[in-house]
Amino acid sequence: MRHDDLLAFTAAVFTDRGLAPDRAREAARALCHGDLAGMRSHGLANLTRLYLPLFDDGRVDPNARPRTLRDRGAALLLDADRALGLWAAGAAMDTAVERAAVYGIGVVAVRGATHLGCAGHHALRAVDQGMIGLVASNCGRQRIARPPGGAVAMLGTNPLSVAAPAGAHPPFLLDMSTTAAPTGRVRQAAREGSVLPEGLLRDDAGAPVTDPGAFDAGRAHLMWLGGEAGQYKGFGLGLMVEVLAALVPGAGMGPSTDALSGDGGPSGRDDDIGFLVAAVAPGALRDGTAADAEGLFGALLDCPAVDPSAPVRYPGWHEHERTRECLRSGVPLDADLYAELAGVATRAGLAAPEPLEER
Repeated sequence: MRHDDLLAFTAAVFTDRGLAPDRAREAARALCHGDLAGMRSHGLANLTRLYLPLFDDGRVDPNARPRTLRDRGAALLLDADRALGLWAAGAAMDTAVERAAVYGIGVVAVRGATHLGCAGHHALRAVDQGMIGLVASNCGRQRIARPPGGAVAMLGTNPLSVAAPAGAHPPFLLDMSTTAAPTGRVRQAAREGSVLPEGLLRDDAGAPVTDPGAFDAGRAHLMWLGGEAGQYKGFGLGLMVEVLAALVPGAGMGPSTDALSGDGGPSGRDDDIGFLVAAVAPGALRDGTAADAEGLFGALLDCPAVDPSAPVRYPGWHEHERTRECLRSGVPLDADLYAELAGVATRAGLAAPEPLEER
């Protein structure tokens, strides 16, 4: 599919649900980023599974008017008023960039938000302005992962992203969940009938689970980034995100006494999501950072590889190259996903995007 066609279609779907055209376009860019960059579990597969149900259930307000609760110049506190996170997170980053242009750093803490999609998409907005971007998001009151040694789920996947310019090289982009895998990857594997590698899921007895369907069936729960030996690192990162994204703005928090009466499995809903976005203008502190960044990432690309057929790359390089290729030759969608999108088009009275081979 042509990327522009997917954008136009997705924006039309969001407009049909009541979003203003400018918000719909930005939300579409955020959602389509997943397919464009090769993260299909966070792309258009979530249109019918995650985002349209938010509208159907009244959990997102298409006419939301985010409010500034406190403005300290370089730092702001916003209430998103249940705005669609796909749009609201990008708008928050744009504000952070504006403040960083004045103060050297801009921080926007947001509460009352909804799911923002790929955190990396929003972090890259800062890179477009020559800045470093950071995005941390909790999962509201949704509890999916257990503390190490705990018998009850207390935290979400709590994604974290940092993006930075790299001169003439592709931008650095770290975009990750703090659990060993995001739920989207697990569910994507279940839809495809794939087997997961060990180290992502385990059962109540601590044994590894490779059947992705066991997660939603309640027979397995997510492990933390770092696996058995390093789980405290992933858990610590997850808690760090909870502090930045929920405690700072006053959003819904996962850890709660409400969780203690459950059966240990996932509980709560991802309402009142919080996130913190920041933009850093490195040139505000010293000259020469742009050249140093190019040298830093260029040195990594020049690092000799143990296997010459697998050269050294850094986070973001592959996503950048994948994006360039998809913009040139089209975004691949599997037949089942295309059928889903065609169904959405029919129900909304819209034209489905045409496959490239039919153009």
